[in-house]
Amino acid sequence: MAKFTTSDGLSLHYTDSGSGLPILCLSGLGRTGADFRYVAPYLDDYRVITMDYRGRGQSDFDKDWRNYTLAIESRDAVELLDHLDIDRAAIIGTSRGGLNAMMLGQIVPERILGVAFNDVGPEIDPEGIKDIMAYLGVKPSIRTHAEAAAILPDLLGGFIGVPPARWMEEAETHFVDDGKGGLNLTYDAHLRDAVANETESPDFWAFFDDLAGKPLCLIHAAGSDILNDKTAQQMRRRRPDMIYTNLPDRGHIPFLDEPAAVTALKQWLDLIQ
Repeated sequence: MAKFTTSDGLSLHYTDSGSGLPILCLSGLGRTGADFRYVAPYLDDYRVITMDYRGRGQSDFDKDWRNYTLAIESRDAVELLDHLDIDRAAIIGTSRGGLNAMMLGQIVPERILGVAFNDVGPEIDPEGIKDIMAYLGVKPSIRTHAEAAAILPDLLGGFIGVPPARWMEEAETHFVDDGKGGLNLTYDAHLRDAVANETESPDFWAFFDDLAGKPLCLIHAAGSDILNDKTAQQMRRRRPDMIYTNLPDRGHIPFLDEPAAVTALKQWLDLIQ
């Protein structure tokens, strides 16, 4: 199990597989690097790196939940690249990971080869935030992975035609046995406090514009409650060269192994090479 130590002493989990052009995969708010397991087989010509943010998955939880911020998460990502002696990398950013990608474009622009946004943009739909806050940091009342798999389609919304086996895999990934006959979260529940008290308000549209000259890709779920059509259209107007695909029958967030998503990512990577 690969770990590295941040400048403030936390041990963070990461994976590093394959060879070739480095792709750093940054996950969503309460998620982990395991989110990228579906797309990984389609990226076997590349060096794929994932990271569990502090307070998530197999990484250390921070004693101070106020450190669960985009600025510190982005700093951790830079320190992981330094740890791996990677000068430049492409970024696939899922949800919050896309915001971190734009932060990285400000912190270390020379190290970012391009960004693929998985259902996220410079503006987050307020309704999506409400939906997330309804369950973020709340210990599940369900007691088995089978129960979790049964409720995930309704909890997430926008997904149609996803086989039960995929929902079971999602349940087993995002909920762990609490040792008391129930399930628990795979992240620090104090992440809710961090989001509720977040004071950062950077101009992400300016950050997005500052990615000029770098290949971009946007994978947009048709049923997303995070990335609305207005924001996606504005992104496309500002960057008409951006690879774009809209995924029917998907909500937030797409799995990334959908054929159209895989095609878009490969088109984007061809631009980087």
